Amino acid sequence: METIKHDLIVIGGGPAGLAAAVAAKEAGCDDILLIERDKRLGGILNQCIHDGFGLHRFGEALTGPEYAQRFIDRLHDLNIKTMLGTIVLSMNKDRVLQVSSRKGFSRIEAGAVILSMGCRERTAGAITIPGTRPAGIYTAGAAQNFINLQNIMVGKKVVILGSGDIGMIMARRMTLEGAKVEAVFEILPYASGLPRNIQQCLNDYGIPLYLSTSVVDIHGKERLTGVTVAQIGPDRRPVAGTERFVECDTLLLSVGLIPENELSRGAEIQLETKTNGAGVDDTFMTSIPGIFSCGNVLHVHDLVDHVSDEASRVGQYAAAYLKGEIRAPKSYINIKPGKGVGYVLPQRVSGDRDFVLSLRVAEPARDRAIMVRDGQKKVKRKKMVRLHPAEMIRVPIKAEKLGDISSLEVCVE
Repeated sequence: METIKHDLIVIGGGPAGLAAAVAAKEAGCDDILLIERDKRLGGILNQCIHDGFGLHRFGEALTGPEYAQRFIDRLHDLNIKTMLGTIVLSMNKDRVLQVSSRKGFSRIEAGAVILSMGCRERTAGAITIPGTRPAGIYTAGAAQNFINLQNIMVGKKVVILGSGDIGMIMARRMTLEGAKVEAVFEILPYASGLPRNIQQCLNDYGIPLYLSTSVVDIHGKERLTGVTVAQIGPDRRPVAGTERFVECDTLLLSVGLIPENELSRGAEIQLETKTNGAGVDDTFMTSIPGIFSCGNVLHVHDLVDHVSDEASRVGQYAAAYLKGEIRAPKSYINIKPGKGVGYVLPQRVSGDRDFVLSLRVAEPARDRAIMVRDGQKKVKRKKMVRLHPAEMIRVPIKAEKLGDISSLEVCVE
C-alpha cells in the first residue's frame, strides 16, 4: 500500500474544509492536502441554489454554488492539492489515515488534521415513525438533491415534518416546481428554523405551519397515500382525540442533523453529548493533539458565513501548530452551559488568547442577556433583544478579562 506524508490534511471539501485549507495556506502552511469524497468541491452548497449566502462574509447575497466557487477559485489560485472521489476509511490518534479511491488504497501520515466532514440528516428510521415504509419518504436534503442537481421531481402533494431551515426552504422549492405543500408540522411549540425562512418560505406562499404537532402514522403500501398527524402534549406524547388524516404522496423529513463523527470516534477523540461533536479548546484542537475540528461536524451552524469564519480561524491555528507556535497548556479554564443555554463552545480555553464563544439557547426568549461569569464575577454580559435556539449566538471574550480563574459558566439572565 502506498504511503503518503503531508503536513496538513483537511478532510471534507465543503464550506468548512475550503475555508480552512485556504486560511492555512495563507498562514504559511505550504504542504496541504484536501480530501473530498464527492467528485467535486463545495459540499452541500452545490445543491443550495437559493440565495442568501455571503451577506456577512462578502456583503452580498449569493447562491450556494456561487458562495462555494469563491473559495474554490481561491483554493486553485493557491495551488492547494486535492483528492476528489476519495473516502477516508479510518484515522487513528497518531494522525494516520487509510483512504480509498478509484486509484486504490493509500496510507497517509499527517502532521496535523482538520476535521470538516459536515453532518447528515436524521432519517425516518432515526425518529421511528410508526406505520409502513412506502416510496415517497425523503429527507429534505435528499429531495433537494434530486430536484436541484438531478432534475427529478419527487412528488406532487407534500407534507413536511419538521420546521428546520432545509425543510422550509424545500417547502418553497416544491411549491415553485408546481407541487402542493399541504403543511409543515413541528413537534416543538416553536419553529426550529430561522425566522426569515418562516416568512420567505412559508408565509409568503401561504403554507401553514402547525406547532406542537407531529406525524404519528404513515399510510400506503407501494407509494405513500397519506399521514396521520396529532397534537403533541408537554410530555412529547400524542394527545388522544386530536388525530387527523392528511392526504399526500410525499413526506419530507427536516428533523435534525447529526455530525459525521465516525472518524472522530476511531481516533478516540472526546465527543460532547450536547453538540454531538468533538470537544475543543480555544484553538479548536480536539482532545488529540494536532487534530482540529470545525464547521457542522463540530456543531451545527445556521449560517454558512459563520462556518467559513470559524474554519478560517482553525486553518490559521493548524498552521501555527505545525510551526510549533501552539501547544496544549498545562491546565485549561473549563466552560460549561448554565441556565437557559443549550450548549457552549469551546468547552475549554487556555486563557492565553482572545476567543469567541458560540452558543445556542435552550428556548425562545426576548429582552434577556447572555452572562459569562466566574461564580458571581461578571466576565462579559451581552444584551439580546431576541433569543432563539435556531440562531447561534457569538460572544467575543478578551483574554485579559479572564484573570486567574479555573471555570466559566454561560447562562441566560
